[in-house]
This record gives sequence, structure tokens and C-alpha cells, in this order.
Amino acid sequence: MANLDLLEKSIPVAPIKIAALKGCEELGKTVNDYLVQFRKELMEHRTNGIEWSGYAEESYLINCDCPRFGTGEAKGVINESIRGVDLFILCDITNYSITYKVSGYENHMSPDDHFQDLKRIIAAATGKAHRINVVMPFLYEGRQHKRSKRESLDCAMALQELVYMGVSNIITFDAHDPRVQNAIPLSGFDNFMPTYQFLKALLRSVPDLQIDNEHLMIISPDEGAMARAVYFSNILGVDMGMFYKRRDYSTVVNGKNPIVAHEFLGDSVAGKDVIVIDDMISSGESMLDVAKQLKDRNANRVFVCTTFGLFTDGLKKFDEYYEKGYIHKVITTDLNYRTPELLERPYYEPAAMGKYLASIMDTLNHDVSVEKVRSTTSKITKLLAKNREEKK
Repeated sequence: MANLDLLEKSIPVAPIKIAALKGCEELGKTVNDYLVQFRKELMEHRTNGIEWSGYAEESYLINCDCPRFGTGEAKGVINESIRGVDLFILCDITNYSITYKVSGYENHMSPDDHFQDLKRIIAAATGKAHRINVVMPFLYEGRQHKRSKRESLDCAMALQELVYMGVSNIITFDAHDPRVQNAIPLSGFDNFMPTYQFLKALLRSVPDLQIDNEHLMIISPDEGAMARAVYFSNILGVDMGMFYKRRDYSTVVNGKNPIVAHEFLGDSVAGKDVIVIDDMISSGESMLDVAKQLKDRNANRVFVCTTFGLFTDGLKKFDEYYEKGYIHKVITTDLNYRTPELLERPYYEPAAMGKYLASIMDTLNHDVSVEKVRSTTSKITKLLAKNREEKK
């Protein structure tokens, strides 16, 4: 672990424990395994001989559940002591594969259900934990982050509710708009980016990728993804371009104004590989349209990198576009639920985030600055140097 010296000189806030809620068990196990490994490495590295109680354990996962009654109502239960611990609660609000019975009918858990279960576990802690931290990779209602007319501000309300319940830190990834933290200005809110993990997955799955200005270009699919694309293009030293969406503001379809066309701004992409980077694939409609337009402009290969792959309209159109050669790879993180069908697709590549998340939690538990963990520039530079050396 890179932060051994930093952590060795600091004292943990309290013994760490992890509550992985329903649908987040796999990620919770991965994080736990890395955390066990980190702690063992640190204890072997220590020279002062001090051993903290509950620091190096075989597991940090706690037994918790939200059983439901026949009506669909539920309660949060923690089946072991959490008094005085630094509790990290992992919650994946996008995991619709979890089901429960309502008066004999099977119901899939919605983001609202997951958020309610999160509050139940916080309530079950009943103030006994030393500190409560919520790890919510896909921020609940994060896309409803601003008001353009008379409408609810769901994300702001959710964040304030969590803080009111006693949550000290909220950890999320690639928030749709990080400015939602303005709703809780005096509380901990950390937003992390998976840029390094994207690049690592890309280089692993596409060994012949050439990272230079003649062969590669970064594309932002809309105005909202500009900051991500600018950082990526700067760190790789390549050009970038962007599309902007022309919408029909006279009609509303599925809660949003439909996109009329994507207009491109930037240099020629002809003959170049392109990386399209964004925060999420929802239905994938706009991302696929961007990929097609890039191929129409004679781009070589199109790589799609998004933090969250939701695929709300299924994979049929992605399969079709892959067969036609419009997309070459789709890379998403493993921070949210992915269907078994997606994992089997030849064009899909996961960006593993368990080690990064474990490092974040370990750093927060020691109450030291997370900037060293957040800043991935040095790691990306080393990765690129290693890649160039291997190609010589």
C-alpha cells in the first residue's frame, strides 16, 4: 500500500467496521479483503511496537439485515455490537436484482427502497457507533441536483436527511454534479474519480493502444462531461473534442427533453482511436449516437469509459453497435450492479475499484488527508511510463 508511512504516523479514529447492505455484498467482500491485507502490511511495517485493539482483524464485515414483513414494510437489524466503531455503510441504490414480497407479489428494490434500508441501518446503530460514514458510489437522486422550475431537489434533501441522522462523511464517485455538497456545507462529502482505473483497464484489454496525439483523442459526449475529458486529455497529452446536445424543449419524454442531434466541436478524428468518457450510461442512447457519429467521421476504434453502467434499456442496441463496429470496448467500474449478461459480453471490460475504495476507507479511518489517495496523476504517469517501456 502506497500510504504506509502516512498511516504509520497517525492514530485510527476507532476500530473500523463495514456494513455491506443488500446488493452490495460482493463489493463489501472485495473491500474487506483488501483492508485485511493493508492492515497486515502496516503491522509488519510498523517499528514502534504499538498494537491498537481491533486494528488488524481477519474480517471487518458486520452482520446486518433489513428483513421485511408481509406488507413490504421492513426494519433494520444489526446483529453484533458496534459500540465505539468507525462504521462504513456500503449501499448500491442501483441494484434492482434484489427482490422482496409485498402481499405475495414479487417486487424489485428501487433506489428509494435501498435508500430507506440505508436509513434503517443508521437508525439501528442508535448512536452507539463512534462515527458513521456512508459509501454510496452512485449518489441517490444525484441527477436531480438543480431546480429549473417548480420541482423537488431530491439529492439535497437526501444529503441533509443523512446528516440529520448523524452521518459524518458521505463518500461517492463521479457525482453528476459535485456542487450538491453545498446542501451540507459543514459535513464531510468526498467525491472520487476512477480515471486511473479506467486507463488501467483500457491498457490491459487493448494492449496495442497508442497513447499519443497522432493516434488518440478524448471525446466529451456533452457539456457536463467536459471537466473529465479535459483532465484525461491533459494527463495523456492528447487532443480532445466534444459534442453538445440539441434538445427539443417543447416536449418531454420519460421526464426529459428528447435529443434532436449531437453537434461536434473539435479537430478531425479521422484514423484516430477515441475514448468517450462520461459519468454514466443510462439508456445508452446518447452514447451510442456519439459513437456512430464518430465512426461516420472515420474514427478508428471507439472506447466508451463511464463510471456507472446502468443499461436501463438493455444490451440489444449495444450488441448491434458492436457487431457493426461502432464501438470497440465499453468500460465501467464495478461500483454498481452489473447483470451477468453484461459481464459475458465480448466488448465489456470492468474497471476494478475495490482496492481504491479500501484505500479511501483506510485513510479516512486514520483521519488523515485523502488528497494523496484522490490525486491519481503520479499513478497515471507511472502507468504510462511502464506501458511505453513494455512496448519498446
